[in-house]
Amino acid sequence: MSRHTLSVLVEDKPGVLTRFAGLISRRGFNIHSLAVGNTEAAGYSRITVVVDVGEAPLEQVTKQLNKLVNVIKIVELDAATAVRRAHMIFKVKADAATRPQVLAAVEMFRAQIVDVSTESVSVEATGEQAKLDALQTVLEPFGIKEIVQSGTVAIGRGAKSITDKAPRV
Repeated sequence: MSRHTLSVLVEDKPGVLTRFAGLISRRGFNIHSLAVGNTEAAGYSRITVVVDVGEAPLEQVTKQLNKLVNVIKIVELDAATAVRRAHMIFKVKADAATRPQVLAAVEMFRAQIVDVSTESVSVEATGEQAKLDALQTVLEPFGIKEIVQSGTVAIGRGAKSITDKAPRV
């Protein structure tokens, strides 16, 4: 399976996300990550979706998505042409004996401690998914009590914008 990141400009209307996700799942693609938010242009939202593509070509799903009334534009973002980030918060067991080691790992990954209790610390990290996976691997021996993760967000490099020349709704 190969993984692809799509940035999709859609009209900010009720039900768009449901139709979008339904179409992807009906075509047999697995959604690995999904993030939605407003854009700098009023009336539009951006969906950043990371999909696992099996045997069917990605082009098949993008053609189907373009047929949805509320989809304005779809751009595939690869590592060379985009900045991609995810956000994770870990709750890690950390008593007085292990806390210095956990803090050293957090510092090494340029993450932040956002909450401390007598038995655990909460760690916030942002970055490429590979970095977050590596941090998780380092923290696992201490005992991860809980993980919360956002979907990947991505933006194309350079001056061009997905909202350039977008029609006004």
